[in-house]
Amino acid sequence: MRVHSIEAIPIEVPLGKNFGGSTYTVLTRCAVITRMRTDEGLVSEVYNGDNREHGRQVVRLIHDELAPRVKGMSLFEGERIWEVLFALTHAGRDRKTLLEAIACVDCALWDLVGKALGKSVCVLLGGYRTSLPIISIGGYYVEGKTHADIGRELETYRRAGMAGCKFKVGGLTPEQDAERVATARDAAGPDFILAVDANRGWSVEEAVRFARLVEHLDIRWFEEPCHWYDDVAMMARVRRATRIPITAGQSEITSRGVRRLIDGGAVDLVNFDASEGGGVTEWRRAAALCRVAGVQMAHHEEPQIAQHLLAAVPHGTYVECFADPERDPVWQAMWANRPPIKDGMMEVASDPGFGLILDEGMIRRYRVD
Repeated sequence: MRVHSIEAIPIEVPLGKNFGGSTYTVLTRCAVITRMRTDEGLVSEVYNGDNREHGRQVVRLIHDELAPRVKGMSLFEGERIWEVLFALTHAGRDRKTLLEAIACVDCALWDLVGKALGKSVCVLLGGYRTSLPIISIGGYYVEGKTHADIGRELETYRRAGMAGCKFKVGGLTPEQDAERVATARDAAGPDFILAVDANRGWSVEEAVRFARLVEHLDIRWFEEPCHWYDDVAMMARVRRATRIPITAGQSEITSRGVRRLIDGGAVDLVNFDASEGGGVTEWRRAAALCRVAGVQMAHHEEPQIAQHLLAAVPHGTYVECFADPERDPVWQAMWANRPPIKDGMMEVASDPGFGLILDEGMIRRYRVD
């Protein structure tokens, strides 16, 4: 069974307000849908990415550069296909965007392999469990947002069936953000998972000061605490100064970057994103490195992909989503057969491949090609 053609569709859904962290803004929910067709009529159905700016560029790369190289190759030579596409990164170019395009193709390929064999991607990768805890990303900085609003937000996540929340910090002083996190903990209760994410917003000294202020609040992890330019060395210093586990990896685009985090003693968990780093094939390599090093795996967003990856391995942790309907209309509406969420758990889709059914009406409305 061979690749016949690839169609990539950019989706852009305007959001009603800015969902910003310490170092970025989000005004649009974007995604790329990839439909790879085989010579025997199978078609993939998968979407990737929450990129804010360059979905159309990803689609152009897929159509103009990746699809011609993949056409005619067998579904069952995924490693060879990945190497053919990765070779394009050797020339000077925007490697991050190229790896996102490769991820779309690679995930579509895994979806088709699963459909050809009648197995889910989770089963293909190891099938360690059939459900996972799910947490919502939240705590965004919104103008005029009060501590009472934070409390109501956390209560909303509980009602939505979430097991926890990954809460945004790093945009204020350590003392101000510590107060926000304390409010979140009071509202959520002691049995609710609470992680914090600074999005590389602080210096080492600021990150350590914050960590010491919130250690008593049972924080599951402290994600990307330090500025980007020397993050491994700086995170290692923060990790030595706090009991809170340190998480990073979403800003890496290869498994070699994950190895750098591990070798530097910077992390307790890695949240490498398959949609940012070349797809399932490269994520599997990163997961293997972490397993040997005793480092747990998380995943940056992308629940439609992450559910299969994290459930496949023994060191997987939590699926992440945006439980706020205003932040992620794709999660709320475009993923038409999303598994139910109950008591903080998400059942992993058992249909072949990624098992996704997408809403065609929403795709027609928001496609921008």
